[in-house]
This record gives sequence, C-alpha cells and structure tokens, in this order.
Amino acid sequence: DGHSHLSAYERKRLKNITENAKFFAALKLHKVSARLNQIANKKQLHGTKRSKPKKVEDETARRRSMRLLRVEPLGIPALEMSAQPAPEEYPQVPAGPVPMVPEDQVEDSKWTEALLSTWMRISELKADDADRRTPDIERYQESLSSMVLSEENVRKVVISRVCSMAIHPSESTILVAAGDKWGHIGLWNVSCSSKEGAHIFIPHNLEVSCMHFSPCNPAHLLSLSTDTLRCGDVTRAVFDEICRSEENFSSFDFLEDNASTAIVGYWNGDVAVVDRRTPGMSSELSADIGFKKTRTVHVHPMNKQYFLAAGLMNVCIFDVRYLKPKGNEPVSSLTGHTKSVASAYFSPVTGSRVVTVCSDDKLRVYDTTSMSSTITVLSSIRHNCNTGRWLSRFRAIWDPKQEHCFVVGSMAQPRQINVFQDTGKLLHSFLSVDWLSSVCSINVVHPSQNILVGGNSSGRLHVF
Repeated sequence: DGHSHLSAYERKRLKNITENAKFFAALKLHKVSARLNQIANKKQLHGTKRSKPKKVEDETARRRSMRLLRVEPLGIPALEMSAQPAPEEYPQVPAGPVPMVPEDQVEDSKWTEALLSTWMRISELKADDADRRTPDIERYQESLSSMVLSEENVRKVVISRVCSMAIHPSESTILVAAGDKWGHIGLWNVSCSSKEGAHIFIPHNLEVSCMHFSPCNPAHLLSLSTDTLRCGDVTRAVFDEICRSEENFSSFDFLEDNASTAIVGYWNGDVAVVDRRTPGMSSELSADIGFKKTRTVHVHPMNKQYFLAAGLMNVCIFDVRYLKPKGNEPVSSLTGHTKSVASAYFSPVTGSRVVTVCSDDKLRVYDTTSMSSTITVLSSIRHNCNTGRWLSRFRAIWDPKQEHCFVVGSMAQPRQINVFQDTGKLLHSFLSVDWLSSVCSINVVHPSQNILVGGNSSGRLHVF
C-alpha cells in the first residue's frame, strides 16, 4: 500500500482518516454549504412588507360571559342593583383645636375619662426635692441590672410604627405617650394593670416625629407632625394648634424652661423659632442654616442660647440669638461623619457631651465642654445602625439620671436595648427572651425613676 515504512498504529490511524473523508464526501456537504452561503449573501428587497390578511367579516364572534359584560340574560328579568356607596377617604384632622376624644370613645368612654383624670391628677403633684446627683457607675450598673420586663408591661399602644415617645415625670404613676407613623398618639397608664389603661387619640394626619411633656406643666403634651405643632392640654381636653406650615417639620425642643418658645427643625434643612405667646400659627423667624436636611434639634441644658442641629452628614451648634434668614454660621462643627446622621443630643445636666448616631455604623461621643470651631470625636463605638426601611432609625438618648451614659436600640440577637458609657464601654443590655423579640428603635428613660420604655415598629411598648 506504499506505507509499509509506517508502524501498525500509524497505518491504522491513516486508514480511519481515509474512510472518514470518503464518508463525508458521500454526504455532499459542500453543496449544502454553498447553498447556505447563497441564501446568506442574497440581498433582501427593501420597502416590501408582508400584507396583512383581510379580516373576515362573517367570522364567528368569540363567546364571552354575559355576567362579565353586565348583559341581562334573555327571558330573565334582571334584579335592580342598589347603588354602592363610594369608599370614604380616611378622615383628615382639621386645622385648629381638636377635641381630646379617643378613637374608641363610644365603647370605653368611662375608661378614657379615668385615664385623662389620672394624667391631670399626677400633673398637679410636685416632685420632692430629693438628691438628684448623678450616681457613680457601679451603683448605676446595679440599678440597671435590677430593671426587668414582665408580661403585663408589654402592650400594643398605637396602631403602626412608633416614631416618638415621651414619659410623664410623675414618680407615683407611669404614664407613657407614643406617636406613630399615621398621626396617632397613644396614652398608656402602665400602673393600671387592666387592659383599659391605654387609649389612642388622632390629633395629626401624618408621622408624629417628636413629643415632649412640658417641663413647667406636665399637664401639657406637645407633639410635632409633618405639618403642625400641637399642645395636648388635659385640663381643657383639647389638642391646641401652636404652629402650622406647608413645609415639613422634623423635630423641636424648648428654648426656655417655661416652654413658651421652641426651636423647630424642617426636613428641607431650615430651622424656625416659635413663640406660643404671639397670635397666629406662623413662626417668629425662619432661618437657613445651610443644611439640606435637619433631622433633630436639641437645646443646650444650661446655655439655652445654643442649640444642636443634625442633618445629612452635618452636626453643628448654633446660637439662636444670631439667627437670621440667610448666611448663618455655626458656633461649632462636630466632624467625622461619613454618612447620614440620625440624631444628635447634648448630655442632660451640663451639656458637656454630645452623642450622635450615624449610618456608617458608628456611635460618636464629642466633648463639648468648650465651644471651639471644630470639635473632634472623644470616642467612637462600632454599632449596627442599618435598620432598613421598615424600622424607625435609632436615636441614642442620654439617661437624665446619669450624665455620662446613654441608651440606644440594637439589631443584635437576642433582641436588646444597650446602655453605653461616654467612653465607649457597654454597661448593660436590656433583654428578655420571653417578652422582647423585636427591635426597639425608639426609647425613653424616666427622669427620676429606674424606668426604661422601648417602642417597636408594630406600635408595641416594652417597659423595664
């Protein structure tokens, strides 16, 4: 065969190649390939479209349900349909004073009267002049460890997500107010063991973002929503309107101990001064402080002319005496935040510390003993602050009884509320495997008693 010089393996391989070539030649694949090339290279005619088939006039109509077409069946008389009333819109709270009438007034009016009379009674009692000095850390930790959560101290007080809370300063009765996402305010007499101890009021249309009992008259509960600032006066059973604006309010704080004036923050970044003694519903002064957004405002506990504003990545201290409509410069800037700031508050007694909560997962404590132009971080605490869209953002609040300790919610498991020292040390974690199974974003601490209240995203309050 002319390949005798090849090895047996090479001759076998060459034979296979030859047979395969003869097989493919028999298939005449070169003709198929040429035909495919001809089709691919053929130019298509431009401007010609396939004509649409004409619609057949006498085509049988598709069968449809006479009920869905609302057509009367043949030979059967149709029943007269009663006119369906249009669904009523959610009732809007009108401008001006709103009666202090609860949502469930018809069924539990006597229990509501009992709740409001309790609020009025405890507001008339004067706190004793006991020693209010800040306890040392060891005694403070012992008091924290003694605080527990029981089944009767957990209750759904408002309908939706808790956005703000306030606690009455009474030492005889625990009265908590909670504001939710839809303008409801829930009042809960925790000391009343029966289920009738809580009632819901609707003085606002939208989120109740900030609430305070008046420091000079705890019979007044001031609440702030997007469009209005109101004062709930239990002595007259009415929610008075203090200020109204087309801009969106975000937070407020009192500029004086008599609660006659307040600083109010707006979501668009501005702040305003409101005086309750002047007629009308407008503010006395609106000031652009250079923020794109103002989330919280807080007044210095000793030097009332200073207030703290927290925005996107801005946290600054301003002097209210020098506010003007434009061109305001801060007294001090608290730097270091790399993402959005959720809150910033002065320490309760001297104001020598400020704690901030930031979306970069850090709690920062600043030394504000001296109001220098730039204030640096005293301590930085790693803390998961990414609550997501369904939870209220964390706010770190100082314990009014302890100058150097603050409380903040936690995303950790098991669910808990943390207490930190200004040095960054974790002092205590409030938890209860049986009765606390959700994140408490909003918290409030009693000014004189060992009482902590945590609110979650379903309107439920937990009292330690």
